[in-house]
Amino acid sequence: MVCVPVAMAASTAVCATSSLAGGQCYWRSHFNRSKGHNFRRLTRASSYRLHLFPVAAKRRGRQEATSASEESSYSLLTAVTSRYNEIVVLETPETRILLLDSSHNIHSILHKEQKWTGSYWDEFASLPAIIPKGPIAILGLGAGTAAHLILDLWPSFHIEGWEIDGILIDIAREYFALSDLESCSKSGGSLSIHIGDALSPSATVEGGFAGIIVDLFSNGKILPQLREIQQVTTWLEMEKKLMPDGRIMINCGGAHTEIADSGYIKVSGNHSSKGCWAQNSTIKAMCKAFPGKVQQLSWRRMEGKASENYLALTGPAPDLDAWSAVLPHPLDTNVKHWRPCALNI
Repeated sequence: MVCVPVAMAASTAVCATSSLAGGQCYWRSHFNRSKGHNFRRLTRASSYRLHLFPVAAKRRGRQEATSASEESSYSLLTAVTSRYNEIVVLETPETRILLLDSSHNIHSILHKEQKWTGSYWDEFASLPAIIPKGPIAILGLGAGTAAHLILDLWPSFHIEGWEIDGILIDIAREYFALSDLESCSKSGGSLSIHIGDALSPSATVEGGFAGIIVDLFSNGKILPQLREIQQVTTWLEMEKKLMPDGRIMINCGGAHTEIADSGYIKVSGNHSSKGCWAQNSTIKAMCKAFPGKVQQLSWRRMEGKASENYLALTGPAPDLDAWSAVLPHPLDTNVKHWRPCALNI
């Protein structure tokens, strides 16, 4: 077995590869230190733990050259315990990071001068290109990484975001510029935030969603309602919340994984980064929920040393060339890795 870091609701491969285009100064403005926050240095042990994640958007050569003085560059902005989470916000010279749960796994990230994360949040931003015009739901909003990316690329879309932890939302508004998304943009797009159960029957809108993004984890694992074959009604109820031709995109976690006491994910060393979708319990549950529709379920696996999460997409297999043609780099390349589920189970 090999140990790979895992994020609570995310993979941990967050190496930004593209500069932030239009809004560089806008994004940077949310990271000045003049607000009077109490910055405290992390312990050496905590800093070393974080350096196991490629989260600071550094070039690989700089990562390999990490020194003891660089470890001290992680500053603690706030640490709060809510009913649902242990919430920690860290800042590096280049990034803000949200850690959640007792293992302090990375849940959201916002780069100051770069846009793409190199992780699955980027893939969520490609969804508007293949769905009807209409509202998008994010179930499991976190600190809003996906919402930032979507509204930056598709500023006319409206997002309805659900998050069960109201204290987390307050922190995200202060430290991750989430409140900026709640104001209507010049193009008409915005984010509406709902505090509550994302799987509740009330988590819907009149006319249905054009797309639903699912990123629901607890203590490093996708919620059992989504991955257990005995509870496939969750997927059936979610499908009913879509408008015609709407789609669901899901962060499905890893393959045959378990969370170690250290908070790291154990992945069998013989799993290829292009492993079969049937290794993932969430995709298997979705196939069970939609018998006869396996041909209308696509999947891909994130590739990288720190992240091997699976993603799933409902609906007919998209035209990958047409999808790619309307997306910026690196999304144009990433979407070509989607494949239809070819087997029944």
